[in-house]
Amino acid sequence: MSVVGRRFRIGASIAACAVLAAAWLGPLPALAAERFAAQAALHVLLAAAAAPWLAAAVAGSQVDPVRRWPHGFSPLGLSLLQAGVVWIWHAPAAQLAVRAEPGLLWLQQVTLLLAAVLLWVSVLGGDRTTRYERVGAGVIALLMTSVHMTLLGGSLLIGTSPYFGAEIASSLDDRRLGALLILAGAVVIYTIAGALLLAWLLKPGAAARDAAPRAVTTAGGRS
Repeated sequence: MSVVGRRFRIGASIAACAVLAAAWLGPLPALAAERFAAQAALHVLLAAAAAPWLAAAVAGSQVDPVRRWPHGFSPLGLSLLQAGVVWIWHAPAAQLAVRAEPGLLWLQQVTLLLAAVLLWVSVLGGDRTTRYERVGAGVIALLMTSVHMTLLGGSLLIGTSPYFGAEIASSLDDRRLGALLILAGAVVIYTIAGALLLAWLLKPGAAARDAAPRAVTTAGGRS
């Protein structure tokens, strides 16, 4: 591992720890028991801020799970998994249960974080020789995530939504503030990340650079 790569992973680890500390050691967990907006803020911090830094810290390293099980970490499949986790936890019954039982808040946020980390590491991880193909699928996966988060935030903003009732929040304003946090946080970050990856994907020579190590290995006669 190069010095630059090692320093980047250390920096990513520190950034992830800082976000996690800000999320869990601040006032948000206590407020989330009563306020949907605080719960949404936790979700955005964990899934859209801490998760990509955690994934960046392990991507390409010896502990990168994508390098060992590449076929088990499909960006498109994990995008659908994350969508399922997000929508299940935002269903009215789940929201009422979280507000009634504080312990469920931890389970909710941990599963949301785990689903997001799996998605991000599926996009950023893996061997260098397969990175171009994986990033291509990752762009679609991140944009799919942005779309379903937009649908979630938009549904929460609608006062007469057929899926979300007023009971999932302490008030309509609370619900709308949570919706705006989801739209402004998760949606924007996933969209920007997808756009940056797409720009790298379309950059001339990107595929050739990632294919070069594979060609050298083949020429050398080593697998």
